[in-house]
Amino acid sequence: MSIRFSAPCHFGLEKVLRFEVTRIGGTDITVQDGRVNWSGDWDTLARANINLSVAERVQILLNEFKAETFEELFQGMYQAPLEQFIGKEDAFPVKGHSVNSTLHSIPACQKILKKAAVKRLQKAYHLNSFLPETGSLHQLQFTILKNQVSIYLDTSGEGLHKRGYRRNSNLAPIRETLAAGILDLGRLRSNTLVCDPFCGSGTFLIESARRACQIASGLDRRFQAEQWECVPDSAWRSARSEALDRIDRNVEFEGWGWDIDPEAVRLTMENAKKAGVEKFLHIEQRDIRDFHPVTDAVTFCNPPYGERMLEQREAQQIYRIMGKVLTAPLHVICGDPDFERCFGKKADKRRKLYNGMISCQLYSYLK
Repeated sequence: MSIRFSAPCHFGLEKVLRFEVTRIGGTDITVQDGRVNWSGDWDTLARANINLSVAERVQILLNEFKAETFEELFQGMYQAPLEQFIGKEDAFPVKGHSVNSTLHSIPACQKILKKAAVKRLQKAYHLNSFLPETGSLHQLQFTILKNQVSIYLDTSGEGLHKRGYRRNSNLAPIRETLAAGILDLGRLRSNTLVCDPFCGSGTFLIESARRACQIASGLDRRFQAEQWECVPDSAWRSARSEALDRIDRNVEFEGWGWDIDPEAVRLTMENAKKAGVEKFLHIEQRDIRDFHPVTDAVTFCNPPYGERMLEQREAQQIYRIMGKVLTAPLHVICGDPDFERCFGKKADKRRKLYNGMISCQLYSYLK
């Protein structure tokens, strides 16, 4: 059975995700702002969840249509092939959002879509009563943008940024999915030496080490679709076996991390141990003023931005120090539009990214 899949990602990482989808065997790939769609089968579903490093989740695209009335919304859901994935006892809650559309009431849209899904499944399973919904969870999701509706079925459960190794974090962690995308944009290789002078809870360093060892992003966690009766267990076994066979811990990778906060140092080492890469990392407490470049290393970092005036001034003072002690190659993600001025040098390349809801730039200094 051919299935249409869809995966949202951070704006700016679409090309990175497209390449990853190609590697897992996705076909008929299309790219939108913040999303990549492709076709595949059950094996592709399992590979996607286990291997995609920058996708936020993996969804099944059930239907796309235009709706300006509740009747059109009802019919669009009613036409979706829900019974191919949802059993007669499974739970199928509905959630979503609407932007710049006639149908702007989320509760009303949820009610109509739920009613249509019930009607479709009642007909498919020849039932006259309400469905029990005591089985496995099948989360239906909808987006309505300028009256264009997309209906999805989530296969991941928890977001794919939750790798399973970062139980704890500092106050402003960078998402694993965003960090992985930045590492790809920085052309990280298995023998690349990496350092992070603001290591926080260690995301850049841990993602670097796991990538160098070819450890699949989702290998240490489970996914919602593993509980679905329609997905063969063999798909998950095969995908995990393939991922395990690729792991190579005999790489020359090394990572250096520093942070002024001793708790951040502890967190980084704790998370690195959970991720199975602690032997590749050297972590110390150190102020950015005392930074000394590591020969032949690439620096990736997420310095503090500062949202209030005092915080912003303090952050900008840190950027000035960075400009004195950091050398290329260097990749900095920052939400302060004055970063280059404070750093004292224009970046060789800039790319717009979003860290959560914060509009940022990835400043790359290459020479």
